Amino acid sequence: MENHHHNHAHMSVRETGRSRLRLVLVLTSLFFVAEVLGGLWTNSLALLSDAGHMLSDMFALGLSLFAFWLSSRKPSRTKTYGYYRFEVVAAFINGVLLILIALWIFTEAYSRFQQPAAVKTVPMLLIAILGLMINLLGIYLLHEAGTKNINIRGALFHLMGDAAGSVGAITAAIAIKTTGWMFFDPLVSILIGLLIVYSAWRLLWDVVNILMQGVPPHIDLESIKQEILSVDGVIGLCDLHIWSLTSELESFSAHVVVEDMGRNKEILEKLTCLIRDRFGINHVTLQIEDEAVGTCKLFPD
Repeated sequence: MENHHHNHAHMSVRETGRSRLRLVLVLTSLFFVAEVLGGLWTNSLALLSDAGHMLSDMFALGLSLFAFWLSSRKPSRTKTYGYYRFEVVAAFINGVLLILIALWIFTEAYSRFQQPAAVKTVPMLLIAILGLMINLLGIYLLHEAGTKNINIRGALFHLMGDAAGSVGAITAAIAIKTTGWMFFDPLVSILIGLLIVYSAWRLLWDVVNILMQGVPPHIDLESIKQEILSVDGVIGLCDLHIWSLTSELESFSAHVVVEDMGRNKEILEKLTCLIRDRFGINHVTLQIEDEAVGTCKLFPD
């Protein structure tokens, strides 16, 4: 029953995330057109940088939606895990795209430092404020799902970078209006680029950990070992692996040595419930054996 509830909650998060991604994609697409036109009109690199990032947001959101669709396909003879991992691939692509956008912003900012350009500050300020409002709405819609799903997190980091870009454009507009110093525009753009790089690094770090089949950060491997060894009848444990299929789906496998093979079914059920209920891992594969089998000698700790 608990497993059913967990799966239902998992699907609920995915469905909610998918519907909110669609809404944010529509809002982002509409404002992207306005920001490009506004950036060209005001001659603001900060606005154009933010618009370029917003274009990547549209791609990121679309890619995330496609990843959700593809990951919902059933397993096949050649893809026995299905297509869940494409969500991780989508997050990786979004992380790389964030880095490329930051490099473009740095290049354009360098050019502006060489040749400062006049900026229409009042329209720039109004457009940046509107952009910030849309970005904050998108962050609000995706934040909860983004804490559970790395695919949505990739899109969320794009929006957070955009929000920072809008704040930067607002700051630059006010600074230029009050001081007349045009260098504020490329300077703020560089700060935006640095924030984007930071977001990309965090995302790619999580992606690489999943692709390397690392232990999920929220799981303490040693605690699981001690919990299993404390179960009555268990005398040994080896070849333990915990990894993420995606950020929402973890898998567990291990060889468990018991003192009485007559209790193997009882111990198997007890361990499966322990791992599921205590650590939230539903995909559990355990090989119950006695010392005579000797398999654990092949996997020394």
